[in-house]
Amino acid sequence: MNRSLQVRELVTEFNTSGGVVRALDGISFDVRDNEAVGIVGESGSGKSTVVRSITKLLMPPGRVTAGTATFAGHSLLDLAEREIRRIRGKDIGFIAQNPFSALNPVTRIEKQFANIAKAHGEKPDASTRDRALQLLDSTGVNDPERVMRGYAHELSGGMAQRVVIAMALYLNPQLVIADEPTTALDLTVQRQVLDTLRRLTVESGRSMLIVTHDLGVVAKYCDRVIVMFRGNIVEQGDVSDVFVRPQHPYTISLLNSVIRPKNEASNVRPGTSASGSSAPGLPSAQLTEARRF
Repeated sequence: MNRSLQVRELVTEFNTSGGVVRALDGISFDVRDNEAVGIVGESGSGKSTVVRSITKLLMPPGRVTAGTATFAGHSLLDLAEREIRRIRGKDIGFIAQNPFSALNPVTRIEKQFANIAKAHGEKPDASTRDRALQLLDSTGVNDPERVMRGYAHELSGGMAQRVVIAMALYLNPQLVIADEPTTALDLTVQRQVLDTLRRLTVESGRSMLIVTHDLGVVAKYCDRVIVMFRGNIVEQGDVSDVFVRPQHPYTISLLNSVIRPKNEASNVRPGTSASGSSAPGLPSAQLTEARRF
């Protein structure tokens, strides 16, 4: 079965006091099997609206008015709420920007894993508990047994995000969607969490769609990139192609906002890449540097 995500001509609008605002203006893209795709763009470009639209997590006054989103034979936008809830978690895992908003503050972590199993027709038992412990261990959670017995407020930001990643993978989804998953974390913890996310998704045979404002994250962890501006996709393609040979002026401006190392800035002419091509953009040496964080 084809497990790719296919989005075609997606339009999302918000009704406001000033009129209708079109947040997504007919965008199309794919996330293929076993690949990581990053969506980048400035605040307000529509990045988070994309993932919330296709998973039907968009809150009023937002609404999808046109387009299709297909995954594993399911037309996601046509599904009733009860049906889409079966897809979310089991086939598509979702990782929110703020892990504490995704965790119940008054319920032990172990109970929250059990609730996920119950919501998808599983009867929690010793095997489901063991699976949760294994996932917590694989995400780098210190002392999984203690964490299972505890509450969200007892966790650091990095540990909470690891727990949320484990929950997103608990039912073995094929596609994992992460919406700015490390914004509140310091750089060291951010890299650890993203290393874990990449290892447990693409390197384990899953696909990943990650929303981020950080070009370094996309350079290091993604195979392809989608660049958004004012509700439109202005450019998309392999990370190495788009970052070294960008075609759209907005992509070029994003890449030029990345600070170049001094020794590189003195060796590369403005408007050329490190390879000497005439297309302006991020020099290949800088792409390597971005991947190092």
